[in-house]
Amino acid sequence: MSLKERLLEDLKTAMRDKDTLRKDVLQIVRAGILQVEKDSLKTLDEAGCVDVVAKEHRKRAEMLEEFKASGREDVLSKVRAEIAVLEAYLPKQLSEAEIEGIVREAVSASGAVSVRDMGKVMPLVMPRVKGQADGKLVNAVVKRVLEG
Repeated sequence: MSLKERLLEDLKTAMRDKDTLRKDVLQIVRAGILQVEKDSLKTLDEAGCVDVVAKEHRKRAEMLEEFKASGREDVLSKVRAEIAVLEAYLPKQLSEAEIEGIVREAVSASGAVSVRDMGKVMPLVMPRVKGQADGKLVNAVVKRVLEG
């Protein structure tokens, strides 16, 4: 079953179970997928659907940080629950150690020696970790490896 089909089936189940939080999150994701398909005039593949889910996950992670900083405890639990729903549709995330191994391989393959060579390393790393790691984390690991 593709991710789009799974999202639709889970949306139907959430509607039947009157699980409004899950229903709302799944509707937002499905609307995002449909919008991308409409804009690009083509059907999204599995990776494209994962990108949309990851984008929604990233938005909520940023919102979580903002709400923590502003002390909005009332909204924090809802955002955490939305993040949990979205994580069920994302591929397993790589650990920092796994990312570092991939980065070290890319550094040796590209011949990078300093932080100035990040432009050589990132194009080798990002396709391998797409959907499995946050770009900010990858960027931080690349900097750390190149500095050390």
